[in-house]
Amino acid sequence: MSLRNGCFFTMLATIVAGFIAIGSLNVPVKGLYVPAHNSGPHDFVLVPIGSKAENRPRVFLPVQSKDVKDLRAGSLLVASRNLADPNFAQTVILLVHYDPEGVVGLILNRCTDVPLSRVLEGFKAAEGRSDPAYLGGPLQTTVLFALLQSAAKLDEAEHIFGSVYLISKKALFEQIISTRPDRSVFHVYFGYAGWSPDQLRTEVQLGAWFIFKADAKTVFDADPDSLWRQMIKKTELELARGKALDADPSALAYTNFLDAIIASAATTRSSTNGTKRRSWIFFG
Repeated sequence: MSLRNGCFFTMLATIVAGFIAIGSLNVPVKGLYVPAHNSGPHDFVLVPIGSKAENRPRVFLPVQSKDVKDLRAGSLLVASRNLADPNFAQTVILLVHYDPEGVVGLILNRCTDVPLSRVLEGFKAAEGRSDPAYLGGPLQTTVLFALLQSAAKLDEAEHIFGSVYLISKKALFEQIISTRPDRSVFHVYFGYAGWSPDQLRTEVQLGAWFIFKADAKTVFDADPDSLWRQMIKKTELELARGKALDADPSALAYTNFLDAIIASAATTRSSTNGTKRRSWIFFG
């Protein structure tokens, strides 16, 4: 996803000023080789819904937003099943900066094999820390960020949402790491994802991303490898049709029940004189 807006580079230069730079690393991420310097242009690829990989009958439940007006710092992007760009396939991204000049996000679920003790060499308080760093995105992988959940207000950090802050300044980074924060509230990322606002809006409209409101539990999920699967299941409910349903009348009845709910909800939404309603949520 290329950064096509010239002024975005100016904005980004301002953002990364004072950020921590780390040495070149060739980082293994679940068998994916990621070059340390990967700031060249790259475009997302969508697998057509009618392709073999996606040609499965489904009932879709709109439990997430696709409204580009919901894009802001503190939003989560969840890659659709059709997003085939290896830089972003099956990712969950927290947007940490959003304005007319550019968008910056951190991938939450690409955990590396690199411990913080190695990434933060030179930080005495990081010695012996085995918790891993995360690959925040394919751009400028020598730039370091951290997300911290803190009940106390952090004036020098950038507030993202709720109790979650973005740390990018070296002095504050050293201060925070010296308190030895638990890995359940402190994650370190190198690199980031970036778009121009128009580019990201277009990708959402084309079906590349689902938008969720962020929460700290998701940001600091203890099992990042399963995070995308957890989130994508919230966007759809797959029900086997055909012989399996024919052989199981109760399953067919349940499917018809869900179809009726969806149709009823759609009718209700269309009769509210344009009143915007939240999407449905199904539990279980």
